Amino acid sequence: MGLLTDPSAGQGKVTKALVKLYVKLCALLYLAGIGWFCSLAYTPMNTGTYFSENALLPGLVKSEFREDGTAKFYHEELLDEMKKYDDGIPYPWLLAKMKQIGLYTYTHNFTLHYPLGRAQKFTGKNVYGIVRAPRGSSTETLVLSVPYRPPVSVHSTTAPSIAVMLAFAKFARKQNYWAKDIIFLITEHEQLGMQAWLEAYHGVTCGNEFTLDHGTIRGRAGAIQAAINLELHEPMLTQVDIKVEGLNGQLPNLDLFNLAAKMLLKESLPHTFKNRQNKNLRNPVRDWYYSFQTLMAMVATQATGIPNGNHGLYHRFGIQALTLESSDLRGGNKAGFLVIGRIIEGIFRSLNNLLERFHQSYFFYLLPSSERFISIGLYMPAICLIAGALFIKACAKWCQLQENQTQKEFPEPKNKTLKEKEKVNGTKPDDMSKFWAEMDEKYKVALKTYKPLDPDSINFIPILFVFLMTHVIGVLIMNSPQLITFLGGQYNYSTEISLFYGFTAISLVLLIIPLFIPFKGCEKSMSTLNILSLLELGTTLICISMNNFSLALYCGAIYVPFALIIGISRWMWTAAIKKIIWLLTHPLFVLVATVLTYTYVVFPGEKFEDNFYRGLAATQQAIVFSVVDSMIYGNWLFSVITSIFIPNWLCFWIVAFAKVQTKDNIPKKKLD
Repeated sequence: MGLLTDPSAGQGKVTKALVKLYVKLCALLYLAGIGWFCSLAYTPMNTGTYFSENALLPGLVKSEFREDGTAKFYHEELLDEMKKYDDGIPYPWLLAKMKQIGLYTYTHNFTLHYPLGRAQKFTGKNVYGIVRAPRGSSTETLVLSVPYRPPVSVHSTTAPSIAVMLAFAKFARKQNYWAKDIIFLITEHEQLGMQAWLEAYHGVTCGNEFTLDHGTIRGRAGAIQAAINLELHEPMLTQVDIKVEGLNGQLPNLDLFNLAAKMLLKESLPHTFKNRQNKNLRNPVRDWYYSFQTLMAMVATQATGIPNGNHGLYHRFGIQALTLESSDLRGGNKAGFLVIGRIIEGIFRSLNNLLERFHQSYFFYLLPSSERFISIGLYMPAICLIAGALFIKACAKWCQLQENQTQKEFPEPKNKTLKEKEKVNGTKPDDMSKFWAEMDEKYKVALKTYKPLDPDSINFIPILFVFLMTHVIGVLIMNSPQLITFLGGQYNYSTEISLFYGFTAISLVLLIIPLFIPFKGCEKSMSTLNILSLLELGTTLICISMNNFSLALYCGAIYVPFALIIGISRWMWTAAIKKIIWLLTHPLFVLVATVLTYTYVVFPGEKFEDNFYRGLAATQQAIVFSVVDSMIYGNWLFSVITSIFIPNWLCFWIVAFAKVQTKDNIPKKKLD
């Protein structure tokens, strides 16, 4: 590294090759990263799932669950009771049934102070019961949860889930082999109730202060080891989909996923992942493409950082959880409450065998199917190659700066004439005193006429100031939604419209930042800012990939090729084209384009205008949801985009406005 930073050391062969070939090398690394990731869906490139925790002993006990008749009775009663509560939870009926079973029954109240727009307050109530472990000391706990959905809910009902949960609670209450407590939890308002209960159980606040008042809970058990969330929509099932994606891209331990798949397979109930069945096609190309589609479905869900079920909120507390959701399979054999009860029994009896927390299997993985997985050691090289292209260009640009500085400070000596060589190689002067007097006179003249060899030197203070100010602007944008919605509310604009057009206005205003940059005409300063921007983007992608690989992959695939193009241009038309291209990569424009494209794919037969307005409304809602999720649940997608990617985009935007003269326009100095 010292050879790259010491201008007097010169440049070696490797450095010269890097400066000469970095464009091709960057393109090669980017394409290699994309190709490597795509190849991971090919069966020989990934691994079959297996159990790492032998203590689970999945499916080795005989199922004893026979409470299917009780589940049917509960289901019929619940449907009648739900008619009395159109928009609420029938907690009196639930409390009564749990007490009849013999559970320690409690309620939990919570309040949401809506953080955007006008002050609004929403309340909710959770109901839960606890089966105390007869063979333990209540130091460890398992959770079986169900989100309650009233008849007016836009989501499918979960009444069958509640019925089978109560039936399993009645069954579990009679057994004496439990070494862990079991909590049976029914939450209101989907993920909001689950988040409030988890915060109250652990005594923490994950989002903004005074936004979600999680309240307090009276009944507690031990440390929660694992949780299963049920979302069964019909009493007769044809197949079950396993959901694993959690908040900010977190995933449960792979052993828990394997356990659920194993128990479903044991009871002969078909299971899917991303609503796609496992297929082993003979044609390797078709088999790869089918697995690649499943893989990309998981990547798309994980990249948003939004949990696709209540299970996703457990992960931040070190609790391994997943969701079992019923889905329709045409022509499939139907399974009733007896089968799903046995599946739940098998899962919980295996979890009951655990002597310690899940730790042996993988926490970072991707799934091309429910039978095969891609470990972190296989998919990380993809993002490293993509980000490596940014580091290579940054290094090459720095070497170019050092090369220019070296040529000015240490110019190559001219070829000496024969007389000069003879004079140098001649004998010593006869009068040494006269010789040193002449040398001293020349030194004094040179000292008076000395001028800096490089008047266009780098001043890091304004560069770092601009780099810092762009990130300060990003932090201000991150904290602006409440102010924007307040101002919009003064003119009776909705939250969606206020945020969308507010962020649009802010983005348009920020486009004039290059007009206020003092060093636009300094090529070295703009190159240094470009280097900092490349290093920041590459480092950000690597850091994000350590927790949410899918988000890093999407951002890298979109931004890296354009970031490699942006640089100092000496020609007006080239600079204009680069500005237009980089303008199309603005995060807000990318969001609008992505949502509109998805809208046209989902509604292919609709008119262009209808799809456009539908996509625009969906974009506005997506912005509101990202802000609200950040404030309530602690989803850091909005924070990362506003505090890192937008400032980084602004730095590249400034670099695109570098005013560097072409070689033909550089005035030639007169030589004496």
